[in-house]
Amino acid sequence: MINIALLGFGVVGSGTAEVLTENKALIERRLGCEYNIKYILDLREFPNSPFADVIVHDFDTILNDKEVTVVAEMMGGSHPAYDFTKACLLAGKNVVTSNKEVVSTFGVELCRLARENGVRYLFEASVGGGIPIIRPLINDLSSNKINKISGILNGTTNYILTSMRDNGASFADALKTAQQLGYAEANPSADVDGIDAARKIVILAALASGKLIDPKTIYTEGITKITLEETALAQLFGYTIKLIGHTEIGENGLVAMVSPRMVTSSNPLCRIDDVFNGVLVDANMVGEVMFYGPGAGKLPTASAVVADIIDIIANRDADPKPIVWEQAECGDLGDFSEYACRRMFIFNGTDIPAGMPEGTAKVHGSMCALVTAEAISEKQTAELVKTLGDKLASVYRVL
Repeated sequence: MINIALLGFGVVGSGTAEVLTENKALIERRLGCEYNIKYILDLREFPNSPFADVIVHDFDTILNDKEVTVVAEMMGGSHPAYDFTKACLLAGKNVVTSNKEVVSTFGVELCRLARENGVRYLFEASVGGGIPIIRPLINDLSSNKINKISGILNGTTNYILTSMRDNGASFADALKTAQQLGYAEANPSADVDGIDAARKIVILAALASGKLIDPKTIYTEGITKITLEETALAQLFGYTIKLIGHTEIGENGLVAMVSPRMVTSSNPLCRIDDVFNGVLVDANMVGEVMFYGPGAGKLPTASAVVADIIDIIANRDADPKPIVWEQAECGDLGDFSEYACRRMFIFNGTDIPAGMPEGTAKVHGSMCALVTAEAISEKQTAELVKTLGDKLASVYRVL
């Protein structure tokens, strides 16, 4: 009998309990062994829940029980989630998590502690909700050098941008609807300011490069300034605006960023709408590989948590396969000012100012836009922005 403890009984925690219970016979048949949810840690009482008899309020109850070998952390936030995870690993317990904040901030240390204590720390649910992306990067693409990863990594922002494009809703109205539908929190900053996507892209970058960047240090831009006029101009070019987490691993170092991008119609990410997520991986042998599916939600995310639990139980008699990360240092990082891509410059007025790079121009109402024919760097873009002054409304990277 494998005993499991769940930390947190919110949306994902309750979903994990549901998946483990509803699919118990199926999972146990595939595993060839039985398991049991022995504890669920939460500060609240759940008298009407079928799991009421396993609710505990003291973490030490779980930590000190040697029969518990697998712990699923779904508390959210850094603390006490990190502290509890560290304690479990030191006690020789395997840990799985959906907590991208903890993984992106403390992943180097927690992966090291798992190695040193002969257990595993898995986090499939931390990126992409129910989309299998972590395990494929570790296992299925392990023979490849990863060149680039681009992803729609936040369902809330993707829903808002889809609503602005298809329904003509302003950002404020689309956000309000997202909140009413439960897609956005009362305080949506982590989503709309790009913070959530930044945490996820640094996890993907670490899987690709072995180097974990502090998510607070990467270029991060949200969607709060996007207007309906810009959305309409994007459509004139056959583009759609998406919040994209992007990383490149090149000879000159590792670059990661989050920003709204004009996604071209030829890019598979262009067609991913509403609350769905997609991750496009460019590898040197297999080429481009696309991962698509529900990026959030109770049961899709819980499905990923349970997949990690199954992995641990199924391989309990094997030597743990370690995840080896190092903290990214300045020397590991590429010069962001040299990062280059095509750009869309959007202007106040219907004339393209003199001195702009060659490209394709289109007019919509009282505004016009120029998409550059060639890639230009962040440094060159910043210099152009200075010279354009009030003529310039905004600039977008093109993907």
